[in-house]
Amino acid sequence: MYIQKLSLRNWRNFQKGDIKISDRLFVIGPNASGKSNLLDTFRFLRDISMAKGGGFQQAVDVRGGISSIRCLSARRNPDIELTVEIVEEGSPQNVWTYSLGFSQDNVRRPVVKHERALLNGHVLLDRPDEHDESDPARLSQTALEQVNENKKFRLISTFLQSISYMHVLPQLVRDPQAFSPRQVSNDPYGRDFLQRVNNTPTNIKESRLKKILLALKVAAPQLKELKVERDDKGIPHLVGLFEHWRPQAGHQRETEFSDGTLRFFALLWSLFDGDGPLLMEEPELSLNSEIVRQIPQLIEQIHRARKIRRQVIISTHSEEMLLDSGLAADEVVWLEPSREGTILRSAADDKVVAEQLKGGLTVADVVLPKAAPARARQLPLLFR
Repeated sequence: MYIQKLSLRNWRNFQKGDIKISDRLFVIGPNASGKSNLLDTFRFLRDISMAKGGGFQQAVDVRGGISSIRCLSARRNPDIELTVEIVEEGSPQNVWTYSLGFSQDNVRRPVVKHERALLNGHVLLDRPDEHDESDPARLSQTALEQVNENKKFRLISTFLQSISYMHVLPQLVRDPQAFSPRQVSNDPYGRDFLQRVNNTPTNIKESRLKKILLALKVAAPQLKELKVERDDKGIPHLVGLFEHWRPQAGHQRETEFSDGTLRFFALLWSLFDGDGPLLMEEPELSLNSEIVRQIPQLIEQIHRARKIRRQVIISTHSEEMLLDSGLAADEVVWLEPSREGTILRSAADDKVVAEQLKGGLTVADVVLPKAAPARARQLPLLFR
């Protein structure tokens, strides 16, 4: 399954927007234009689909409430609305549609305004219904998160739960307890990253480590071996053996790895792990520019090796990454801030941009300048 379209209304920076999503999607735009908030749309859909450790109320609460989520440019209809189209591959292909509109009641509690699920245009769910009218408290939850309500469209819920987000911070990988004494599960920033790596079945883990080692040796040529092992306290560590004139002096743990090495390892592991949509924010951080340049092709090659069709959605500022001539117009979205909220622009919908890309120019040549702050060149003049 894969997401083919996302529509949003009054979500964060966006008063309205619609985007088609291919296997790879690169999101670019100025600072504070809404790149992270666009990716958070998918995380929100994942969170509300989880009956355990998630759900509608918690998903809204951790984001600061309705007032923090609603676009400041919302006008006549202040409801927040998200609609996602999901394609189920097969013969024939099925298209599932899930739509959620929500707001808050008189005491600022999140409340579902409408919820719909369709399969090939056939309505499976349309709320509010007669049950909601007789018991309005039901509208504090979505049907998506309730197993006794989502039987007809549970495939949507299961798929949305497969969405993963990766933005590993090396300092959290090195010393997770310094930032959170309690055990953290599925932390996208890396506090339990090595624990998850170590908990992977041994044959799968060793196979991945061997493949990742090949890539890491390009970035760090002195690296000879790579493994994960527990210390005397049962805490897992990433251990690398680097070439050194003393035979046993080259062993290093994650505490001694560079930021770039840890980020690159996390990026590669994430590409090998899971089959649902993967969200990545600025994976170019701390990486050598030549490594960054290869990320788009690296994604493609790993997916071919795994023989899966997995979507990867990346927010980036990197010119090097966008120099890849293989990036197509339908793989690029740029964000354009305006007084009425951020506007979503697709390179595929811009005839001039699409023709320039077909003519051999790259996204870095054509689209990146459009996504740059208009007055950036004036910065040095401010302090003369």
